[in-house]
Amino acid sequence: MEVSPASDLQVRVGTTLSGENQPFSLDVEFAADSGFTMLFGASGSGKTTLLDCIAGLRTPNRGCITVGPMTLFDSDARVDVPPSRRGVGYLLQSLALFPHLNVQQNIRYGLADLSGAERDERAQQILDLFHIGHLAQRRPAELSGGERQRAALARTLVTQPRVLLLDEPLTALDALTKSQILDDLRVWNREHQVPILYVTHQREELFALGERVIAISSGRIVAQGSPHEVLQRPESESVAQLAGFENILAAGFVAAHREQGTMTCRIGNAPLTLEVPFTRIDQMRPLRIGIRAGDILVAMSHPEGLSARNIFPGTITSLQRRDVMMIARVNCGVDLEVHLTPGATESLQLKAGASVWLVVKTYSCQVMQGGKS
Repeated sequence: MEVSPASDLQVRVGTTLSGENQPFSLDVEFAADSGFTMLFGASGSGKTTLLDCIAGLRTPNRGCITVGPMTLFDSDARVDVPPSRRGVGYLLQSLALFPHLNVQQNIRYGLADLSGAERDERAQQILDLFHIGHLAQRRPAELSGGERQRAALARTLVTQPRVLLLDEPLTALDALTKSQILDDLRVWNREHQVPILYVTHQREELFALGERVIAISSGRIVAQGSPHEVLQRPESESVAQLAGFENILAAGFVAAHREQGTMTCRIGNAPLTLEVPFTRIDQMRPLRIGIRAGDILVAMSHPEGLSARNIFPGTITSLQRRDVMMIARVNCGVDLEVHLTPGATESLQLKAGASVWLVVKTYSCQVMQGGKS
């Protein structure tokens, strides 16, 4: 079925699923314009359930889903358009190419309503766009991983969907192949201008692709905005965890220094205070301070003449290598994770049991109100 593109997707859905341990509830509301909107969250947060509701593979308990002027689902009006008539393209991580069909046959599969000549023309156009015309007669088993991804994406797009849903389809690819495929997808969408919901758990993809990010945790939207707004300065603990803040510390307000643009917070029950950016907070409520492990510097003696305001002693309790990074655990009244290069670790002769000084810049500390939200 050929459809015309729409400018925006409006979603307001709520549904409850039975789980092994306890029911899972999804309750979200958002709008997505044409272009990439990244859905970001941990496994089990509800991202795929949300896509299934939009595609019509799962019926929400309540809500409304529209694409431009077309209503796909409305619980009050008892509208529930079948998946085959929604004009929604949905590409899963598994790709689901038909193994007994060649690439051209896979791509033509969704064009049964068109004449043979139209199917041939449409299929050839998408084959050329994704640079797989020379693979038209090959079956999926004869393709590389990147070629299979291109074929699956071409099959999804040849129907000219109103909305494109991508559920981590490029996770297994190397960075160069992924970048090339996404460049081709951008070319396709410049002409068609449809909303693209792209599910990922990789922060690098958010900054490379996303004009907008929606962060989901436990079936709820916990943040939305530009990648920088959502990930660089998270406002909740759940988003900070997704954004890669390895250290999230319980804290309490001590004093404000408004003229300096900072405030002092005590970390848990430890005799440790941090100077952090001044933030309008409820001083009576608990705080969380987020610090990325890569933002903590290590010195073997007390540093002098630094602009950093947070300098405190600690003891290395463990030191492990992970790929090209050294992961240190340092106790300074609270446990902190610190990331170093192997070269720095060797030159400082760091080892478990060593006494060190940690240095944290004020603006490397992210202040969040309360616990998880």
